[in-house]
Amino acid sequence: MAAAAAAGREEPPLGIEAVAEEAAAAAAASAGFRLTAVRREPAVRLQHGASGLEPLAWSEDHRVSVSTARSIAVLEQLSDVHSGGQDMVIHRTAVPAPGTACTLKVGPKKEVAECKEKFASSVDPTVSQTFMLDRVFNPEGKSLTPMRGFKYSSWSPLGCDANGRCLLAALTMDNRLTIHANLNRLQWVQLVDLTELYGERLFEASYRLCKADAPCGELGDFPEFQRRHSMQAPVRMEWSGICTTQQVKHNNECRDVGSVLLAVLFENGNIAVWQFQLPFLGKESITSCNTIESGISSPSVLSWWEYEHNNRKMSGLIVGSAYGPVKIIPVNLKAVKGYFTLRQPVVLWQEMDQLPVHSIKCIPLYHPYQKCSCSLVVAARGPYVFWCLLLISKAGLNVHNSHVTGLHSLPIVSMTADKQNGTVYTCSSDGKVRQLIPIFTDVALKFEHQVIKLSEVFGCVRTHGIAVSPCGAYLAVITTEGMANGLHPVNKNYQVQFVTLKTFEEAAAQLLESSVQNLFRQVDLTDLVRWKILKDKHIPQFLQEALDKKIESCGSTYFWRFKLFLLRILYQAMQKAPSEVTWRPSHEDAKILISDSPGMGSTEDDQEEGTSKQASKQSLRDTGKGVDIDDTADDSLHQSGDTGGREPMVEKLLEIQAQIEAVEMHLTREHMKRVLGEVYLHTWITENTSIPTRGVCDFLMSDDGYDDRTARVLIGHILKKMNKQTFPEHCSLCKEILPFTDRKQAVCSNGHIWLRCFLTYQSCQSFVYRRCLLHDSIARHPTPEDPEWIKRLLQGPCTFCDSPVF
Repeated sequence: MAAAAAAGREEPPLGIEAVAEEAAAAAAASAGFRLTAVRREPAVRLQHGASGLEPLAWSEDHRVSVSTARSIAVLEQLSDVHSGGQDMVIHRTAVPAPGTACTLKVGPKKEVAECKEKFASSVDPTVSQTFMLDRVFNPEGKSLTPMRGFKYSSWSPLGCDANGRCLLAALTMDNRLTIHANLNRLQWVQLVDLTELYGERLFEASYRLCKADAPCGELGDFPEFQRRHSMQAPVRMEWSGICTTQQVKHNNECRDVGSVLLAVLFENGNIAVWQFQLPFLGKESITSCNTIESGISSPSVLSWWEYEHNNRKMSGLIVGSAYGPVKIIPVNLKAVKGYFTLRQPVVLWQEMDQLPVHSIKCIPLYHPYQKCSCSLVVAARGPYVFWCLLLISKAGLNVHNSHVTGLHSLPIVSMTADKQNGTVYTCSSDGKVRQLIPIFTDVALKFEHQVIKLSEVFGCVRTHGIAVSPCGAYLAVITTEGMANGLHPVNKNYQVQFVTLKTFEEAAAQLLESSVQNLFRQVDLTDLVRWKILKDKHIPQFLQEALDKKIESCGSTYFWRFKLFLLRILYQAMQKAPSEVTWRPSHEDAKILISDSPGMGSTEDDQEEGTSKQASKQSLRDTGKGVDIDDTADDSLHQSGDTGGREPMVEKLLEIQAQIEAVEMHLTREHMKRVLGEVYLHTWITENTSIPTRGVCDFLMSDDGYDDRTARVLIGHILKKMNKQTFPEHCSLCKEILPFTDRKQAVCSNGHIWLRCFLTYQSCQSFVYRRCLLHDSIARHPTPEDPEWIKRLLQGPCTFCDSPVF
């Protein structure tokens, strides 16, 4: 304060030069945090209006859920390597709202009907009007508008469903809480109705949380009728991180089993913690359900607090109230490996200042001054952001809290956070988004913030929700038309639009230094790289050199997959756009042009669609069809005999295609070595594993230029185990031997063609098989006869693009 007073007594410098110097210094100080938001096409129009308090959520597997008045629209972002279009590739599905209203179970049906008739016809207006106007009691509405739509949606962590992807928990306006899974990409399946299950549990327990509680009152009493509804009407639900539990087998051995928790906050302040065994398949995967009394009146929001200190994990639930208080509730995780709990609740903010807590985010960070991990809790309260820094020291749990003011002139309608760097984004309905960057100090932290005016990107719009992508590359925004000439729009068109938060250079650097080393989990970053290459039609030199250095020094297959991704995108960028619509059938006979075009060979069977080789040949045909007017077919025929007369574009495409095939072969060999390693570890002498082991060994050693000592030693040990046995595969149609001559397909002597599984290299001799998300490869379904190690192999992602397999 003294320094500030001394500075205030100083006379300010005069002149325009001094003002210019101050402005330049301020600009230089904030240059490191300047953000340029760029619009990313396409904008997705919603069929119905957005609903709920936080209508937008972005999952770890890059799916955006939008809560609307009739369904949950799900937009899946793909980094398509087979498309040359510069727009973002989005796969759209929907979770429809239930057709019937949800009625909470508060007692026997006959008794409930009599009580409703009694309360509706009560002479006491405080009873009859309260009953008739409360939509929890009357979800069907009768004379009121129906309660259609969704109140909230929440994504689970990655790896919870049968395909290793995210589950979606959906809460409808009429208090129905369900869990959905997208098992075949085209349709969402409801796995369980938690509202129904929780109502049955309460009914069996006579609506008491424990046996020691006093007996409940009669259902005919209106307060008791209200209590039974409020104790099972969900407000919010949130998923925890994946934790490990120990399961005891029949022989008293313990094995680690993955599990996930779902916390459900109810209107009366109780919290139900459901524990699910992974993968979650339905009602049979529910392990337990425990109810916690939070003591919070009028609860409004919920979030998990997960803290790790010295390899010890602590967990709790952060609950916010509509009256203002925020506190952490201890959660006792029994039989969860490595977890500890708080001894008592921790109050983060206790003032009853009537500022409702709208949203809470918990971000794990590393404190550079204290040299330890910490948790940053941020909460939207009206137009302000409340923050609290939690860290554990020798003195115990340290709590630092404050408010960030002056961000918005209107209340915050949505808040999201980038958990990788701690950046927080808030928005109000006037189209202004604030970016808050935490900066640590010796004691606590401070925030650098700047405004993102969406009106400069989309025009005059109103915002209803925001969500940031998992790696922080994009911001999704729900918008409608803003005011024009001082007038509100007649109709509202709800759209989901995207803006970039990172540059291409930042995305490329993050991909090169990634600790995840999985392209599928970084789709938002790879999409930025894809967009840049398709626009510039070349891979930047700095990225090529940095990637080559990584491959030479590390040799991880992740960098090889990243290189394959770049080459495939470059291949698409170098191709000329077709002059005709691709789906329209052509009546021209182009066989002569295809066969006589330079560099073109015979076409392969259509069974290999999705492979880069087939896609490249198709693209070369398109290049041959789409030549300029000056280059006639006769000129190409005359130049076909001259090797030096090839077009430079065709030569460039052939060169890129050769590099693609070389990288694919390297990745195939590395995965073959892994499969052979599993075969060696899990088989006895002369055992038929159903995997074409001898064929894979011969395929690896067939190339004289491939000299890998590890592979040769491994193959030598395996051949010694096999003891001259070959165990060849046989065609299921003619019983002939299927030779292993191609990694993609197997052809018997009678011409029967079977595609090969890219995970185990077995022939898929059935009409039903799985396919990777980007249609790179195919894989067979596991069978009951398969041993556990083969089932683990079949659970792996695509070896070319890291995508899951459906």
